[in-house]
Amino acid sequence: MLTQESVIAALKSVRYPGFSRDIVSFGLVKDVTIQAGTVRVRMELTSANAAAASQIKAESEQVLRGIAGVEQVQVDVHQPAGAPLPTGTPAGGPHSVANPNRIAGVQRIIAVASGKGGVGKSTVSVNLACALTRLGGRVGLLDCDIYGPSIPLMMDCHERPTISPQEQLVPPVRHGVKLMSIGFLIEGDQPVIWRGPMITKTIQQFLFQVAWAELDYLLVDLPPGTGDAQLSLCQAVPLDGGVVVTTPQAASVGVVRKGIAMFEKVNVPILGIVENMSYFTAPDGTRVEIFGHGGGRGEAARKDVPFLGEVPIFTAIREGGDCGVPVVVSAPDSAPARAFLEVAQNLRQRTG
Repeated sequence: MLTQESVIAALKSVRYPGFSRDIVSFGLVKDVTIQAGTVRVRMELTSANAAAASQIKAESEQVLRGIAGVEQVQVDVHQPAGAPLPTGTPAGGPHSVANPNRIAGVQRIIAVASGKGGVGKSTVSVNLACALTRLGGRVGLLDCDIYGPSIPLMMDCHERPTISPQEQLVPPVRHGVKLMSIGFLIEGDQPVIWRGPMITKTIQQFLFQVAWAELDYLLVDLPPGTGDAQLSLCQAVPLDGGVVVTTPQAASVGVVRKGIAMFEKVNVPILGIVENMSYFTAPDGTRVEIFGHGGGRGEAARKDVPFLGEVPIFTAIREGGDCGVPVVVSAPDSAPARAFLEVAQNLRQRTG
């Protein structure tokens, strides 16, 4: 019998171009109606990529025509109202023209993620951004933690973005890094109480309606977990890779595997794992492995992905985050700064 359930089940075989996930799990199918053998399906894409829409439409129609009892098929694929128009051109190589749009002038988009909170992911993000800048790169840092933005504090930046003549947000710059965060647009400690669609729209605007100009790297600091922010990012732009941050203990590494699995499911290459809070050196020189040691390196070996480096516990790293001057900026020749610079150098080698 021809039902909405059978139609949706059939559409689960249609993959979003360039991704391993299907269009149903991506939430693109908005309405299915059946009348006298005619099936009508309405879909909404978060990207204005015409090639992707055309491919999804063609594959969906082909699948639906194969269902018993279907006489006519009508598939409408369009961009939802309010979604940003693309400003970039599709890239070649592993990201075909059917993928979501690139951002004009941005050479590489790299997500920094973790499976759980409390591993120092934002600390790694800000120091990695500053380290890549110190190595000569043009770098932007996008804070995608909408509910708990920390980049404004950690980079000592609290100014509101200006608007360009092209009606784009102009990102403020600190320590040579272009920044964007919801924290720049809300007042003080005002909480962000939004549902998923608002998160999606905001991330799209931060990607396509910000004057990023020419960047070698756009680092995206993701919130913990595998929720709306992560999915919205993967739908909107083709990522050049993901960096996963963990601490050494088994509890952290176990959850980090979910972050790795998320990137794998959407065909985002893992550029490497960073082990943060790796160990502590006491004043007498004794090495203290507070959270154990080697969990990140071991997981990298198990998953056959690069290990980018380990960052020990240093008071200077915490102080740099609290005062808004990352240790890579305040003390570039210090041991903690050298740890982040090593990670940045390894990442640069991985991305060309």
